Parts: sequence; C-alpha cells; structure tokens
Amino acid sequence: MAVKIRMKRMGSKRNPFYRIVVADSRSPRDGRSIEQIGTYNPVVQPVEVKIDEEKALHWLSKGAQPSDTIRNLFSKQGIMKKFHDQKNEK
Repeated sequence: MAVKIRMKRMGSKRNPFYRIVVADSRSPRDGRSIEQIGTYNPVVQPVEVKIDEEKALHWLSKGAQPSDTIRNLFSKQGIMKKFHDQKNEK
C-alpha cells in the first residue's frame, strides 16, 4: 500500500482551508485518510501553517511520500532538513 502525505480541501466556496493528512494514494483527494497531521490556511495574511512535526517525521520515516506542495511546506518549516539529518545519522 502506497501512503502519501497530501492536502484535503475543506472550507466553503472561494474560502479554501486544507488539512494535511496521511492517506492511501488510491483514495480520493477528499476521501478517507489515515491520520491528520496539520492544517494550512492560505486565505489569512500571513498564511497560517500548523504541522505536528513529530507525526510528520514519523510518517516520513515509515516511507510516506509527500506531495510537491507538502514537500515545499515541510522545507519552509525545516521538517525535510530534520528528516534528512535523522536519516543520515543511521
């Protein structure tokens, strides 16, 4: 089973709000997810990003693949750097 870290769209029309979730790659975008690890709100200024770093690192270490957008968010938060440092220690 391929697991991905991606965004699930919530909110109303023209007012998007996203949950950062871990989901099976075969499930639909807004379908069933395994676990929620954060939120992303692009509407407010400044953009609001909340990510549970421990859960993100846990799923990355288990082999979950982040989508391109999530990879960029993780890089800005410093999570990808911590993951690569943690991976190189072993």
